[in-house]
Amino acid sequence: MDERMDEDDDDENVWNASAVILDIDSGSWADRSPLHDAASQGRLLALRTLILQGHNVNVLTIDHVTPLHEACLGDHVACARALIDAGANVNASTIDGVTALFNACTVGSVACTEILLENGAKPQSLVYQPSPIHEATSKGHYGCVEALVTWGADVDMDIPHLGTALYTACVCQELECARKLLREGANVQKGKSLDSPLHAAAEKDCTAVVKLLLDFGADINARNTEFQRPVDVAPPSSLTEGFLLLYEATPRLLSQLCRQCIRNCVGRDRLHLLSHLPLPNRIKSYLQYQ
Repeated sequence: MDERMDEDDDDENVWNASAVILDIDSGSWADRSPLHDAASQGRLLALRTLILQGHNVNVLTIDHVTPLHEACLGDHVACARALIDAGANVNASTIDGVTALFNACTVGSVACTEILLENGAKPQSLVYQPSPIHEATSKGHYGCVEALVTWGADVDMDIPHLGTALYTACVCQELECARKLLREGANVQKGKSLDSPLHAAAEKDCTAVVKLLLDFGADINARNTEFQRPVDVAPPSSLTEGFLLLYEATPRLLSQLCRQCIRNCVGRDRLHLLSHLPLPNRIKSYLQYQ
C-alpha cells in the first residue's frame, strides 16, 4: 500500500513539475528541470517517464549542471544508466569545469565512475579544471582511483595548485591510494613544485606513508623551495622525525635497490607486463610490491 502511494506521489510530482518548469530542447538552460529533480532524488520511475515524454536529457541549469551530474552526485547508478542510454553527454561540464565523473569520484561511487568511463567519459580533465583522480585520492576513494587508472588516467597529472595525485594522497594521508598510484608507476619524487610527496607526508607526521614512499625509492635528501629536507619539515621529536633520522643512518637493502632499478628499466607503461616475466612467482610479486 505504501509503495503504491509513493508511486502515485511520484507521478503527481512529475506532472506538477512539468506544468511549472518547461524542459527546453533548444539547448538553453532551465533553472531546475523535472529531470534534475528526479535524478538527484534517485526516482528512476519518474525519470524514465520524463524521458519517454520527450524531455531533453541534456537540459542545463544556469550553472550548466545536467541531470547526469545530479544522478552521479547522489550515487544513483540506475538513474545515471538511464540517462546515458537516452543520450546524456557524459563529458558535459558545469561553468566551473565539474563533470559527472568528478561528482562520482567526490562521493566515491565506483559504479557510476565505471559506467561513465565505459560510455566515453574522459578519465582526466584539463589542467585547470577539477580533476577526478585528485578528488578521488583526496577522499580515499580507492575504487574510483583504480577505475580511473585502468581507463587511462595519468597518475602523474600535475595540477599547479594541487600538485600530483600522489602528493594529494600524502597531504590527505590516504595510504592505500598512495600505494595504488605508486604501484601503477607514479613518480615518487613528483609533488607540488619542489615539495616532494615525502615532504608532504613528513610534515603531516604520517609515518606509514613515509615508509611507503621510501620503499618506492623516495629521495630522503630532496630539498624544497626553502631548501629543507623531509626530516626538516617533520614535527620536532615526532615519530616520523625519528624514523627519518634512523633511515638516514641505515644502509639500503640490495633487494630494494635492485627492484627499483628493474622497475625503472621496464618503464611505467610496461609495468603491467612484470607478471609475464619468466621469473619465479615470488620474485614477480616482489617486483610488483605485492
